[in-house]
Amino acid sequence: MSKGESLWTKGFIIVTISSFLLFLNMQMLIVTTPVYLREHFQASDLMVGLVTSLFAIAAIVARMYVGRPSQMNKMRGLLFIGLCIALLATIGVYWSYAVIGILLLRMLYGVGFGVASTTLPTMASNLIPVKKMGEGMGYFGFSNTLALMIGPMFGLLLLTTYNMGTLLVAASTILVIIFPLMFVLNRAPSQRVHNRTIEPPGREVKNPFFLPKLLVPSILNVLMYSTYSGLISYLIFFGQERNIQGIGSFFLFASLAILLIRSFAGKVYDKKGPVAVLVPGALLMMIGLIILSFSTNLTVVILSAFVYGSGYGILQPSIQAWMINYVSKEERGLANGMFFNSLDLGVVSGAIILGVVASSFGYVAMYQISATFMFVFLVIFGISIFLERRRAKVTKTREIV
Repeated sequence: MSKGESLWTKGFIIVTISSFLLFLNMQMLIVTTPVYLREHFQASDLMVGLVTSLFAIAAIVARMYVGRPSQMNKMRGLLFIGLCIALLATIGVYWSYAVIGILLLRMLYGVGFGVASTTLPTMASNLIPVKKMGEGMGYFGFSNTLALMIGPMFGLLLLTTYNMGTLLVAASTILVIIFPLMFVLNRAPSQRVHNRTIEPPGREVKNPFFLPKLLVPSILNVLMYSTYSGLISYLIFFGQERNIQGIGSFFLFASLAILLIRSFAGKVYDKKGPVAVLVPGALLMMIGLIILSFSTNLTVVILSAFVYGSGYGILQPSIQAWMINYVSKEERGLANGMFFNSLDLGVVSGAIILGVVASSFGYVAMYQISATFMFVFLVIFGISIFLERRRAKVTKTREIV
């Protein structure tokens, strides 16, 4: 393999580690904040959903304005700004003594996280050889999986064993570590990025916020992350209702499943395309949620975590690689922005819709309805594939004639 086709460059490794630390900070806070609000402010399910939603909405708005830059130096500057905002918002929670203050700080955090979480995968996609995009984004996405594996349980451990102050100190320290890594990244060779042609003004992306050709994968991503929102917002309360001790380990075992299947799924995607991976992935997520809804003990919860995590591990890198491969080089920043915006839109819609369901019908019904989101996922994907193949057939017939 030539040096130019190497996946594991110094720059790619640094960006991947930085992404892990950013998402570790986010995962530590996104699961523990609802618990903190419930215990200290007696927040309702709707209020918990609102906190999650405002964070995601702020991230969406921020990403709308960071999709364009394709030069590495501009992306580094955006990353620095995003990290500073996220750090200030994390520290600020320590001095907040009212729900409204935490709501505002979570919105501010969403802005910083939205900027940083769009910039890092764009930097990564510019460092990955095109023929290895599925595999490369799979490994890059593993940093998020590792954060998902460690973050929720570590955050809950700090919150329950110590207090929110200790949790915030740890989360802030994790963000601070990224800054020296950025300095190393500035000194790291980035030949692949420099060799990519920056498009002249006449060939820039016309719509800075939206690409119509990415509508279908974006909708699928919304549905997928609506189910995830139900887990990060309400799983702990479901465990309390069912008297299941240690239900937070769901995230650990789901992450183990993601770890086992992610790189394999990326290679299958590279060879056979999205159809071969998206259908089984969606089915596994749907089955995992159904199993979870009937869980009465930790063993069944762990089983549901493995099934759900396997599906998630297949879908997440595949949808992201699908969106990146579907666009030109100058559109990759926008494609990553749309991926994460649809992710956050799923978190927003899931937190609100499932919060209403939980308040009205309980957590069991909520997870069963969450499973139907993945059924809708399959229907939409099936229709899109049918229409795409039909158009291809018509085009081929016209060419023959």
